[in-house]
Amino acid sequence: MARGSHPELIRLANSVLQPGFVGTTAPDWVRRRIADGLGSVVLFGRNIETPEQVAALTSALREENPELIVAIDEEAGDVTRLDVRTGASWPGNLALGAIDDPDLTEQVARDIGRALRAIGVSLDYAPSADVNSNPMNPVIGVRSFGAETDLVARHTAAWVRGLQSAGVAACAKHFPGHGDTNVDSHHGLPIFTADAETITRVALPPFTAAMEAGVRTMMTAHMLIPAYDPELPATLSPTIINGVLRDQLGFTGLVVTDGIEMGAVSGKYGIAGATVKAVAAGADAVCVGGESAEESTTVDLAQALVDAVVDGTLSEERLADAADRVRKFAAWSADLARQADTATDESDIGLVAARRAVRVSRRPGTGAELPLAGAPHVVELSPTMNLAIDGRTPWGVADPLRALRPETTSVRLTEAELTDAGDLLDRTVLAPANGRELVIVVRDAARHRWMSQALAGLVSRRPDALVVEMGVPVDAPLGAVHLTTYGATRVSGIAVAEVLTGAA
Repeated sequence: MARGSHPELIRLANSVLQPGFVGTTAPDWVRRRIADGLGSVVLFGRNIETPEQVAALTSALREENPELIVAIDEEAGDVTRLDVRTGASWPGNLALGAIDDPDLTEQVARDIGRALRAIGVSLDYAPSADVNSNPMNPVIGVRSFGAETDLVARHTAAWVRGLQSAGVAACAKHFPGHGDTNVDSHHGLPIFTADAETITRVALPPFTAAMEAGVRTMMTAHMLIPAYDPELPATLSPTIINGVLRDQLGFTGLVVTDGIEMGAVSGKYGIAGATVKAVAAGADAVCVGGESAEESTTVDLAQALVDAVVDGTLSEERLADAADRVRKFAAWSADLARQADTATDESDIGLVAARRAVRVSRRPGTGAELPLAGAPHVVELSPTMNLAIDGRTPWGVADPLRALRPETTSVRLTEAELTDAGDLLDRTVLAPANGRELVIVVRDAARHRWMSQALAGLVSRRPDALVVEMGVPVDAPLGAVHLTTYGATRVSGIAVAEVLTGAA
């Protein structure tokens, strides 16, 4: 079939794609696709410099379609796009779950929503409604409100209410729950081995709570759930999308896929094959462009959908139904923004929440006290982050400590550096900390053997060390004083620095 034929099918296909793009201004190709039916775009950190710039970008895009869906993956916490260059201004879900004040969670989400609405975003791929049942989960972790179903459910609902009260649509993810997995779906296919009864009892209630709070979008998980479908990942499974989400739970809103180029689905089927299978299975919108942001990808995916209709792989009725759901959601989300409270007052609710999340435990008899007596030496043990977290985003305690104690010194070490130089800890950590207080900063230490070993070795030689865990706390606290932030955001670093120096 010749490309460019079937113009009506091309418009329908364009309407169900949610592509990303490169640049901080509206590319001509995106404008052309919007004029030809593209119903959505998604922004990433690469598109963001300043609020004014993003507002101009979204305004330019909406010249082609005033109800264009502009989506973003702004969970706050460790997964931030707005603050990709500075670190998030709000703590993430695990910190909010640790505080366990749904009113605070709602306030934080409302503040995020106001910031997003001000720059023209209409859909936020958040919150994560995953119950982090597996503390070693490599891709959820601090993105979850916690490991208890009831806690996750009440904070998911609060987050949805807060965000949508500010005029931005929420999206509960990753259905039917990505918390009990040990594979990162960016690279491989996770398998959720629980039985159907357990899934219903443990994983589904937060999604039900999101629906009751008014959520109109659900994002599917790229994971295999044999209890429901032994062959197809949730994103590609009619049994899960139609049977569980729509029929069992009664969800009537928009179903959007997680990034379709992720290895869990594209590895076996290719991006085009996964796109067709997802829409055929019941997904209404396909998120693409986190890694494949060229015009050619969008063109190819639209054509793949058209070809699938022509050859009978995908029914035109299903494609039209998906396009209709996108159109109805676009109209609803535009109205949501128009009706929202227009207050844009400055707020420090993110820092307030981060301060409330910090937990401190002390081991008696070690001689270590808070606040720090002088300017410490800080070592930050830095892991390789999953692809949901932008690697450019700064994190840590050294810089905010230095702002309060200017003579603070620091070093950041990776697994590769420690492997290549066996005496590195002696030279860069212990020697500079001689006669001074030592602060050891880790991030998900329990998940990284090299990090937990380095931490244990340092504490054995410096039992008076202070340890800051900025990830998921799992093991027994180490250090004379152990502080937990439940996330590695900018405000979390500030909050723990205040505790260390007595500025809190």
